[in-house]
Parts: sequence; structure tokens; C-alpha cells
Amino acid sequence: MAEKLTAFFQTQPGETFSFKQIFKALHLTTHPQKMLAIDTMDEMAWDDFLAKVGDNAYRLNTKGQVQEGTFIRKSNGKNTFQPDDGGTPIFVSERNSMSALNGDRVRVQIMARRQKHIKEAMVTEILQRKKDTFVGRLRVDRDIAFLVTQENLFVHDILIPKKKLKGGKTDDRAVVKITQWPDADHKNLVGEVIDVLGPAGDNDVEMNTILAQYGLPYKYPKRVEDAADKITGEVTKSDLDEREDFRGTWTCTIDPKDAKDFDDALSIKKLDNGLWEVGVHIADVSHYVKEGDIIDREAQKRATSIYLVDRTIPMLPEHLCNFVCSLRPNEEKLCYSAVFNLDEKGDVKAFRLVHTVIKSDRRYAYEEVQQLLEDNGVIDGTGEPAPAPGPDGYKGQYAEQLITLDRLAKMLRKKRFKNGSVKFDTEELHFDIDEKGKPIRCYFKRSKDANKLVEEFMLLANRSVAEMVGKVKKGKKAKTLPYRIHDNPDPQKFENLREFSAKFGYKLKSSSTKGATARALNTLMDEVEGKREAKLIQTIALRSMMKAKYSTHNIGHFGLAFDYYTHFTSPIRRYPDTMVHRLLTRYQNGGRSANQDKYEELCEHCSDMEQVAQNAERDSTKYKMVEFMGEHVGEKFDAHISGIQSYGIYAEIDENHCEGMISMRDLGDDYYDFDEKNYCLIGRRHHHCYQLGDPIRIQVAKANLEKKQLDFIIADDSPDAPTTKKTVSLDDKRRDDRKRNKGGKKGGKRRKK
Repeated sequence: MAEKLTAFFQTQPGETFSFKQIFKALHLTTHPQKMLAIDTMDEMAWDDFLAKVGDNAYRLNTKGQVQEGTFIRKSNGKNTFQPDDGGTPIFVSERNSMSALNGDRVRVQIMARRQKHIKEAMVTEILQRKKDTFVGRLRVDRDIAFLVTQENLFVHDILIPKKKLKGGKTDDRAVVKITQWPDADHKNLVGEVIDVLGPAGDNDVEMNTILAQYGLPYKYPKRVEDAADKITGEVTKSDLDEREDFRGTWTCTIDPKDAKDFDDALSIKKLDNGLWEVGVHIADVSHYVKEGDIIDREAQKRATSIYLVDRTIPMLPEHLCNFVCSLRPNEEKLCYSAVFNLDEKGDVKAFRLVHTVIKSDRRYAYEEVQQLLEDNGVIDGTGEPAPAPGPDGYKGQYAEQLITLDRLAKMLRKKRFKNGSVKFDTEELHFDIDEKGKPIRCYFKRSKDANKLVEEFMLLANRSVAEMVGKVKKGKKAKTLPYRIHDNPDPQKFENLREFSAKFGYKLKSSSTKGATARALNTLMDEVEGKREAKLIQTIALRSMMKAKYSTHNIGHFGLAFDYYTHFTSPIRRYPDTMVHRLLTRYQNGGRSANQDKYEELCEHCSDMEQVAQNAERDSTKYKMVEFMGEHVGEKFDAHISGIQSYGIYAEIDENHCEGMISMRDLGDDYYDFDEKNYCLIGRRHHHCYQLGDPIRIQVAKANLEKKQLDFIIADDSPDAPTTKKTVSLDDKRRDDRKRNKGGKKGGKRRKK
């Protein structure tokens, strides 16, 4: 069997084969033959002759013993090497790490496999350091100073000579630059303070610390602000001559109540032919910020505005984003506008993209528009527009315009879902904070009809301008444009979702086409709505989704079911939108296609910075969550299980949606098996089961601001407390064990005292 398999894989070294393909090619028809082949391939993978791909496929391992990739450092010592080709991570023990730091690019030697041991690698060279500045808390002793980092990822401290402290004191947050890396003779990192952020615990200091940890700017360069201050924003006669005039058309902005950078506005006008003219007006940032100037270079580097809990770190200087470009009411503003003629069914009859000048009649907060809609009979969440007006018309100023926009948006939304757009109603955690930045209330915000009204017209504009450039006649090549792309769900994760939802009686059809897959997901979301398992299945469905990103290579947007999609509507806060504005203007003026390689590189940078900004935003939310719950240590709350890992349970409090972790050591006296496929922990002796989505009662045990970590324990009055057990039957347990043993080892085991 080994000889047959060796010959088969060696003749096709670049191919991956499923079990089914292998059985067919080798004419293995009986069950014992198939099981022997699987066992043999497992041994060949152990010996690194084959590489396992997923759960049921193999390919020939063509990698050498020396590989290059990224070093991932873990605080628990389980460091790994991630190969460049995205293959399976390989364990690197601390003694074989050469003191490589998290994210460093390294060259490794694959070590000879010891009997019954996992594969290991040894770092032989550090090719490129990921970063050379680190953020942490200073400790200044009589003879020496050093930096304590929040991640605790370093084996040795970062030592700082006293003359390089820049006035920093014990417990100050500081940014330190490494001046000496470890070598054969010297194991410690040596650095110097380049900025003292201030005392730990201060709100401004902690927020700036989060930004500095991710290498994000926490100060705006003065020379860039000075350049922006010279821009007056005055609308000149030549501006008016070159642009379509919308100053006489009713226009409004709809934004969060605390927003200052209004980068989009909506206008509406009834045309003589019975159609509605809807304008999506976007701040014309590229008119003021020229490619390659000092403001543009800073904006490109930042790539996005960052929204922490208590502040915004803007992509553009404040004078531009909050004043010159912001579409403030009763001020003449320059825009780049997508203008649509829509019929009563929401069908687009005509579309044009034009540079305009507008004058917004009113600035609305989402809550005001929502109230106006509800005052006129709109019931949020039903998808139904307002009923016909009474004899006195609709209630409220400009009600007819807003209600018409809402009605048209709902028709667009209905068609989008019919065409395969995925329905995921997300919630965002928000805080009310006092003047010192302390959180006083914590709550989730759901997207309501007023939010969806704006969202739908932004989606229409983004899709339409992408189609203008991307949709070309057969045989012609489309000009370069940054697209917002979203790939199909991960096949293995989608299969897991299908199998898991089937256990609750739901049938999720798997399909090769994007539209059919999306429709199957939507059907599942509709079926689970309101059921106990709804949150559980929605969570797993979301985890099967790929991340959206920017690219000049268009593959469409799975989540929205659009073949062409870009970002055009937020140039004040996103650099890709500014790039799109410039390219659209260039192409409308008859310009040639831009350099694709240059724009692809910019797309990758913007995608990376978007991810970094999201991580910083998440950290600021975690910090405020822990700060808020610090006032509730010892209190008990109803919660539900929001995550299951081999090391513990994540639980989210129902009342305020704050999330904490119940460590394995606090789960009672049992051994627990982690069933990764079924998202649960099962006790060996008492057969107690903790599953994702289960209700649970917790007590807040600890709030650690330094680590941004909330610790919970099971409340003693909970049905899940150690004295009372929810059990699974022994038959279920044995059946699960047989399945696990049949498919190989899954997850890990943890012992309880």
C-alpha cells in the first residue's frame, strides 16, 4: 500500500487529492483497503512524506528542511513558525527560538522527528524584525530601569540605561526603541525611551498606549496641520462653473449624534416624468488633497480614521475633516455625486456620476430620523414602509422627503436580499462616558431603519461606480480600480456549520454557486430567528465568513452578492475612497488606466491598516468594558456562553454584553474534553456539558485593567454550579468518543482539581 501511494503522489507532486479521488485512482473498493490506505497516509504524513490538507485530503510534501516564514510568539511558551505558503504552523521551543519576537520574519531548520513527538523547527536566522519599538510600563530601580510590556511576550526584560529614560518614572507608560538585540553573548534587549506617555491609569494615557502598541499615531504632525489650515474651503466662481448645482435641491445629512465629519449627504427631488431623483453626495476630498502632497502622504500612511471608545484619531487634519470637507448644514460644499433616477419600485432608470456643489438643508442624527419614521407609522425591523399619509399629510418637517427615501431604500434592500445578499444584523457595543473618560453605561446598539436607509443608498453608489469602470464589453480589459472584495465562505468551516446546524434539525444546502450559498445561509438565519440556538448558529455562521479586503483584482463581494463593489462614499475617513475618487475623475476626463501594481500595493497597505485599526478599536472597547465592570466585582449576572476554548469558557452578560472568561480551573472537579467540532466541553466523570450559546449564571471575580481581562466564575446559585450538573447521556458520550477516535485526536484535555 505504501509503495502504491508513494508512486501515485510522486507522479503528481503539485496536486491535492481527497480520499475519494485516491480510492478511485488506486481501485480501492473494500472498506479494509480504504482504512489501510488512510492509516498508511497518516503514517506517511507523520514522516513528512505527505502533507495533510484539511481532514480528508493529502498532497506530496515538496518543502525542504529549510523554510522561511513568520515567527509567532505566545506568552504560554507555545511559539510557532508559520510558513510563507500558509501551511500548518510548526512548534518552536524557547531554546530553539534565537529570541525571535512576535511577527519577525525568520529562517528555520525542520528538526528530525522524535518518536511520538510533534514536528518541531529551530530558528537559524532572523531575516527581518517586525518592529523595533515597544510600549509598556516603566520600572525604575536604584541601579537599573526596564520596561514591562502588557503582552509579557519577552523571555528577558527590555533594559533601559538610566540616562536614556527621558524623565520617565516608575509606573509611567512609555514607548521604547530597541538599541541592542540579543546575541550569543548578551541575552537581554536594551532600549531607550523615545516618548513618555504619562502615568498608568490615566484615561488619555491608556488610550494613547493602545494606539502606540499597534504603531498607530497618537499625535498629528504640526506641519501637516499647518498645511491643512491654509485651505479655506471657499467655493469660487470657477468651482460653480465646472459643477452641477444642487444648492436648490432638498439635501440632508444623517449621522451618529456625536459625529462631526459628515462625508455623505442625500438629496431627493420629484421629476416631471414621475421618477425620483436621489443624489448621493460625497465630500470632494480629492479636490483639496492633491496626490503626493504633504497631507496626502500622511493620509496614505494612516489609511483610515480610528474610532476608539472616547475619541476619533482622524485620517485627515481636523480643519479638513470637521470643517472644510464636512458637509455641514447651510454651507456651500463641493461634492462628487452619484445621482440616480428611481421609479416607485426602486428600479434605477438612469445614473450619472458628476462633480457638484450642494447646500445641506438639515443635519439629522439617526435617532431623529428614526423617531420621525415611527411617528408616521413605520414599525422598525418589519421592512415595511410608512402607510399612506392622513388628510393632513405626514407629521414632521421634511417628513415626505425622508419617508420617500426610506420607502425607496427598503425596495432596494428587498431586491438585494432576493439576489443573494447575506442577512447578518450585527450589534455594536457602546459606552456612555463622563468628562473624565470613565464609562457610566454600557449597551448594544442595533442598526435601525434610519441606519439602513443611509446604508442602502451608500451601497447603491459604491456598486454603481464600480460597475462604471469594471463592467466592460467582452474582449476589453477594465481600467485599474481598487475594489472591495469578499471571497466565498471557507469550505471546511461552512461544512462544519452544515453538520452542526443539522443536529438541531436545520438543513443547510451546500452549493457551488455564490448566490445559492448565500440564499441557503439566509434561509438558515430566518429559520433560527427567535430560537434558543439562534445566537449559537449565527456565531458559527459568522466565523465561516472570509474577511473583506481591498484589491485591484476583482472577485466580487460574496456578502453583498455584488459582482462589482468598491468604496466611494467615505473619503474623509478611508484612503481607498480617495483613491477611487481620483481614478474616477481621471477616467471621466479620458485618462489612461493607472498602474495596477502601484494600486495593488496601496490596497494591501489599506487592508492591513484597516485590520490594525480594528484591533486597536477592539482593545479600547475591552479596556472600557473591564473599567466599567470593575465597579461590579462580586455581583452576579445572567449570561450566555459566547466562546469555548480548551483553556476555558467565554461568557457574555445578557444585561450589558460585557464578556469575560471562566478559566478551566474554576469549572469544578472533573476532567473536561474539548469537542472543537461541536463547540462544547464535556466532563468525563459527571458528563456535564458546556456548549456555545447555553445560558449560564456568572459572578464577576476580577477586573484586570492592565491585561484588559475580565474573570468570571460560575455563580453558586446557578444550575451550572459544581453542586448541580447538566449532563449528557453515557450513550451520547460513548458515541461522541467513538467519532473522535475514528477521526483522530480532536482538541485537548484539561484536568480539574
